[in-house]
Amino acid sequence: ENELPLLCSKNKTSTTMKISATALALASLTGLCYSFTTTNTGSFKIRPASSTAILSATVEEAATYADPSRYLSDHPKNNVPPHIAALVGRGLHTRPDHPIGIIRAKIQEYFASLPNEYIVYDAEDPIVTTTQCFDDLRIAPDHPGRSPSDTYYLDDSTLLRTHTSAHQSEHLRSGVDCFLCAGDVYRRDEIDSSHYPAFHQLEAVKLFPKEDMAGADGLSGEDWENSAECKVIAEDLKKTLEGLMDHLFGETEKKWSEDYFPFTTPSYELEIKYEGEWLEVLGCGVVHEEVLEMADRADRRGWAFGLGLERLAMILFEIPDIRLFWSDDDRFHSQFKEGQITKFKSYSKYPPVLKDIAFWIPEGFEENDFFELGRGIAGDLVERMELIDEFTNPKKGKTSKCYRITYRSMDRSLTNEEIDALQDELRERVLDLGVEVR
Repeated sequence: ENELPLLCSKNKTSTTMKISATALALASLTGLCYSFTTTNTGSFKIRPASSTAILSATVEEAATYADPSRYLSDHPKNNVPPHIAALVGRGLHTRPDHPIGIIRAKIQEYFASLPNEYIVYDAEDPIVTTTQCFDDLRIAPDHPGRSPSDTYYLDDSTLLRTHTSAHQSEHLRSGVDCFLCAGDVYRRDEIDSSHYPAFHQLEAVKLFPKEDMAGADGLSGEDWENSAECKVIAEDLKKTLEGLMDHLFGETEKKWSEDYFPFTTPSYELEIKYEGEWLEVLGCGVVHEEVLEMADRADRRGWAFGLGLERLAMILFEIPDIRLFWSDDDRFHSQFKEGQITKFKSYSKYPPVLKDIAFWIPEGFEENDFFELGRGIAGDLVERMELIDEFTNPKKGKTSKCYRITYRSMDRSLTNEEIDALQDELRERVLDLGVEVR
């Protein structure tokens, strides 16, 4: 209780307070792991998750995440550039008046209203092992998501997490039955208004009591998937997520479709109809038997889902460019208040500067390596990098690609001179990728 002086009296067993976005946000800022349940009086209790695992991370530990030296090294497998290392530890999802933090708090508010106790983890170390991020989730060794062109590696066996699911097995292994996990994740990706190499996810897991699943004891594979118990879990999952969507968007039309994820089966995708358009909002499913077995929970069954907080925030706040979430501009931050969803009002949009670059590509050329190079040179001045032309010369047997780069600052006008300098550096350094500039 000493970690929550603003929220609680010194009660060694539990603390009761009114549900509010303020309480949720302040509690999350401590980096504690805790559970909460509603009471008949409209309040909720926060208490230790267990006697053996009360903390997900201390405030001091969370602060160390913002140290770039943790992620940069001379290791031959390290592909974390300085501009990515500088983003780690910003904690946008724990800021009560930031759009990402506001959405996260509203999701936690919804789960606080449900009958089950959900432990909250939102200060986990972003450095995870390949076992945590991939193997424990049945992601195959040859899966493209494990490639250095998609993932930021620190060395052969550690990386910046690519999803919050990287913590799923460790929490299940600790004995927790229901939890939420939110945090920043990192992926090398294309560059446009809706993609950024650092973003935020929130996932949840719920395991069902053994007695509720007794009828499926001994079942596996298709027999389990066709069982009444599996259908009960799937229906509970869908009901829970439909309620979450109504909590965030108001009552809205929804559409389910089957999907595939290596860590859930059956798996589903949820779409909602918002302002006349169908939008994909999340993926989910019944936790795969092998995932539970590797987490030493083979005797249990349950569901899991994950969603992108930027995706929801861009829709609800009408934010047109994902780079804005990372801006320090007060014209952005002054528009948002804790617990409120308000439509973003664009401030001056400065003109773009367009530059093209064309080159012959070598065998094995990875587009994400080129995108990463561009962002490393120009940072957030790069608004978009798009392929505008591609052809193969049959005589030479070589392929040429031409990319258009849109440079635009969110807070000032750019000059041709400064962009020419960046473009010249890009033309020089792209040679390191084995290309031949045309």
